[in-house]
Amino acid sequence: MPDEVKAGDIHEYKWVGHRNARPDGVDKVTGRAKYGADLILAGMLVGRVLRSPHAHAIIKKIDTSKAEKLAGVKAIVTRDDFPDLPKAKPPFGPIINDPYDMTRNMMAREKALYEGHPVAAVAATSEAIAKKALKLIKVDYKVLPHVIDPVEAMKPGAPILHEDQTTFGTDSKTPSNVFRIMSAEKGSVADGFKKADKIVERTFNTAATHQGYIEPHACVANASEDGYIELWTSTQGQWVDRGTCCELLGIPEARVRVTASEIGGGFGGKIPIYNEPLAMRLSQKARRPVRMVMTRDEVFRASGPTSGANVWVKVGAKKDGTITAAEAEVRYQAGAFKGSPVAAALNCMFSNYDLENVKVTGYDVCVNRPKAAAYRAPGVPMAAFGGESVMNEMAKVLGMDPVDFRMKNAAKQGTKNLIGVTYGPVGYVDVLKAVKDHPHYKAPLGRNQGRGFAVGYWMHAGGPSCATLNAQNDGTVTLVEGNPDIGGSRASMCAMAAETLGIPYEKVRPIIADTSSLGFTFLTGGSRTTYATGMAVVQAAESLIKRACERAAQIWGVTPAEVVWEEGMARPASSNVGEFEPLSLAQLAQKFMVMDGALSGHAEINAQGQGPAMGAHLVDVEVDPETGHVTPLRYTVFQDVGRAISPDYVEGQLQGGAVQGIGWALNEEYIYNKDGKLENAGFLDYRIPVASDVPMIDTVMIECPNPNHPYGVRGVGETPIVPPLAAVANAVANACDIIVDEVPFSPPKILHALAAKKMPKAAE
Repeated sequence: MPDEVKAGDIHEYKWVGHRNARPDGVDKVTGRAKYGADLILAGMLVGRVLRSPHAHAIIKKIDTSKAEKLAGVKAIVTRDDFPDLPKAKPPFGPIINDPYDMTRNMMAREKALYEGHPVAAVAATSEAIAKKALKLIKVDYKVLPHVIDPVEAMKPGAPILHEDQTTFGTDSKTPSNVFRIMSAEKGSVADGFKKADKIVERTFNTAATHQGYIEPHACVANASEDGYIELWTSTQGQWVDRGTCCELLGIPEARVRVTASEIGGGFGGKIPIYNEPLAMRLSQKARRPVRMVMTRDEVFRASGPTSGANVWVKVGAKKDGTITAAEAEVRYQAGAFKGSPVAAALNCMFSNYDLENVKVTGYDVCVNRPKAAAYRAPGVPMAAFGGESVMNEMAKVLGMDPVDFRMKNAAKQGTKNLIGVTYGPVGYVDVLKAVKDHPHYKAPLGRNQGRGFAVGYWMHAGGPSCATLNAQNDGTVTLVEGNPDIGGSRASMCAMAAETLGIPYEKVRPIIADTSSLGFTFLTGGSRTTYATGMAVVQAAESLIKRACERAAQIWGVTPAEVVWEEGMARPASSNVGEFEPLSLAQLAQKFMVMDGALSGHAEINAQGQGPAMGAHLVDVEVDPETGHVTPLRYTVFQDVGRAISPDYVEGQLQGGAVQGIGWALNEEYIYNKDGKLENAGFLDYRIPVASDVPMIDTVMIECPNPNHPYGVRGVGETPIVPPLAAVANAVANACDIIVDEVPFSPPKILHALAAKKMPKAAE
């Protein structure tokens, strides 16, 4: 089935909205692109990390004396090599980045708080020597009881991870694993439930899952004798990395230059820093470059998965389908240090709906697991699994079509969500209409097959972005921007630059800048890149046009107001200006020696006005009643994409989110044993979907342009992973007539549910 784009003006542009060749495509398919582990420097050492084998243990002593004497070992670092930073003070933002915690996550100090927690690191002349040195380091541990489930961690008597942590938002002075309680209410849910004819209430659980990027974390640090450090790393934000590393090491930012390598998958997981400050400190001590690359085992045990969650949801509605109240409580695993994405549940959980009475309470809970990290719409898929599952059940209780039920309560322009965001133009109603009209929605189903449906929401980010456009003598333009490309953003930037300048797309050549070559640009995440940095690119192009027109005016002896820019050329604004031949960008750029220098344009902005993105997923599955195996048969993603600057890359974002959601729903989970040790730290046992596991993901892109962006952009990357858990659960429930309240719903769980359904009910 061909992909669909529904918009009235998609062909009004020459480059925007068209399928342009990816600028980095040739390098990536030929293997020429340089990823984090590809850099080789003269005299480079190998860095390796010693990690805790215990989930929770006091570190009484670290003895590195034998390792230091090993030939080939050039440097060793432990907790003593890093400053002990002070705690952050409230009020806390939606993402907790406490330097006190970060320095302890980077290298354990008083205690190891999860299996895989770094305890020491070495730099040696070879991998073999580095591994041998790790075995010679002796650590004296006092093993403590551990807790890995957030509900268990909240109970009285649970092992406490941080004796100095109390619950922010309460008056309690008692040490607690609950770092904070967040709550927001609009209207009165108590009054709303009184008005309801039907109420559905359920509790759901989701497992922690990893982003599953193929490239492991990798970096190279090179510290010179003059105190300056160069860092090359696989990252989603080189400026954020620089700031974090400098804070953890006590180094001025001006002395560090960070270059982002090509990135082999991130999905939010390449935002935190892990080995980077260790490599920098080792390089400082050894006076040689140090490369550190995580093994796959280390990636699973020591880098951040998303939070596992416990979600309670209650929804009330009238017989006509009007939702009178919606309430939820979510308990999220933060990992060993505070800062789960619980705030996103408040923001997004019920934001597809126009509700008068809604309340969400979130608990941020520390457990003996790696610190949670972002993973596409961080915190929202788990909440949506519970919320959308209850919405589907409510529609069934009311005897309503699930799409019609959403349409009855749909958010639209002017709707204000729980945290006070008032929506501008959004295409959510058009998305629902597209679902209802699509052949997939009406297609017949076979035996043991079910169809599932769910919707999702994400409020995208804006933030600081910079861009520079330098015109070359041949008429090409070098585009310098600061966001690592993890989804085709180079192509979108080039399309917007070419469209604004009126030059051919292939005349724009993009470069991802290092931290010394451009102003601060926030990270690639939150679906902000095409919106925020794209806006900076457009403004830089407009700046270049202004300078080009000023130069043409100077050449012609007229005022800049008498010059216009059309189709990539400076032209007289009217015949009254004079009979001048148009001047191309190349002609104007070539005048740099006799005019006012090189021709360039730049922009430094803090982008605001980003709009939300809403989508819906439709999926058919078949369940084998003998084995419990679930086979996805057909999948269609519908989403308001604002304007698809590069439709094929937007399509890839929609498909990728759906595939990751399928894996999360059916297979993926962290499995810990009784000792708090991860048992499936590899892709053989932690199984992400491969091509044979999923059908072709069809896409329907609804274009409702965001009026706050010159080309109507609203981010697309986060929303596609929000509905899949609930949509697949709904399909399995409909195929088997069972309740699905836990993910992943693997074959044993489905077989158990089927067996329970067949058992006779106990006598009342």
